[in-house]
Amino acid sequence: MSERLPILYNKKPCYDIVFTQSFDELWDELKALGCDGKRLCIVTDSRVDGFYGNEILGILKDRCLKAVKYVFPNGEENKNLDTVKGVYRFLIEEGFDRKDMLIALGGGVVGDLTGYAAATYLRGVDFVQVPTTLLAQADSSIGGKTGVDFDGYKNMVGAFKMPRLVYMNLATLSTLDDRQFFSGFAEVMKHGLIRDSLFYEWLIENMYEICERDLNVLQEMLQRSCSVKKMVVEKDPTEQGERALLNYGHTIGHAVEKYKNFALYHGECVALGCVAAAYISWKKELLSMDEYYEIRDMFVPFNLPISIEGIEPREIVRLTKSDKKMEGGTLKFVLLKKIGKAVIDRTVTEEEILNAVNEIYFSEEDAHE
Repeated sequence: MSERLPILYNKKPCYDIVFTQSFDELWDELKALGCDGKRLCIVTDSRVDGFYGNEILGILKDRCLKAVKYVFPNGEENKNLDTVKGVYRFLIEEGFDRKDMLIALGGGVVGDLTGYAAATYLRGVDFVQVPTTLLAQADSSIGGKTGVDFDGYKNMVGAFKMPRLVYMNLATLSTLDDRQFFSGFAEVMKHGLIRDSLFYEWLIENMYEICERDLNVLQEMLQRSCSVKKMVVEKDPTEQGERALLNYGHTIGHAVEKYKNFALYHGECVALGCVAAAYISWKKELLSMDEYYEIRDMFVPFNLPISIEGIEPREIVRLTKSDKKMEGGTLKFVLLKKIGKAVIDRTVTEEEILNAVNEIYFSEEDAHE
């Protein structure tokens, strides 16, 4: 049974998130947006294309003015301006104008890149998000943040561009391998930690069903997770203030991700960043010691890392300085006052960040103890 969650922008209806378990309703949703008179371009990556590319193309074909597909190689390393240039060239050659629409079919890389292409092609065309990973469904497809990496720096080039629709077919989660599925769960856990302690408790209570990928439980989980992001995004759509809370775990997480040259999944790095930020929160006497250890240990049953080998802690600290959340030379760090209550802190020092990185660093000396 499908459900929908409306997202507002400047207190006016902007787009709906549709939660469902098939692609059966996709064309009806697109037709309601006037897509029967548009050219539609599916943008996807080589992995997702193998699962769903032809299925979605078949749904669109002969129902709209024109339906085509642009496929780029899978992987974070392809989330760059060169790939965007390929999208531009394809759209020009296929005759796409400002009234046409892009469809982002895939995970966070596809959604971010397609949204940025939509924001900048002909100064802006519409696009729709059809996220197929837990990471994209729980987080990156919602809220209008688009962008690409630049010289290895995460999401340094981007734009705010709201989609016309987010269509979530939860059945796509069955095609994810375990590592990719649980990587996405890090963003779900983050939403509970920053804004909803009852949701955090619900996640722990439904741990078995989540790990078994019970679709009905996953649908409730995503509706509750997206509701948290909805609350934050609607209050601050262009991240002038409160929306920065959604970056909990991302400052150190992004630094680890870059240091490891994207060998770790985004959600794995976010989990490490969440543990490190909780550690700083404890040391600044915002959290109790028991709360810190509970937060840390709750990532483990969901197959997410709480420690990491093969890093240079001081280099991780240096990389945090290139984070896009720097403001006037000061890093906006997100900490927890308690489970379900995040705050923005501008007083976190390099030493405190280094201590937190050392907390998650599993060295050879640790292995021999």
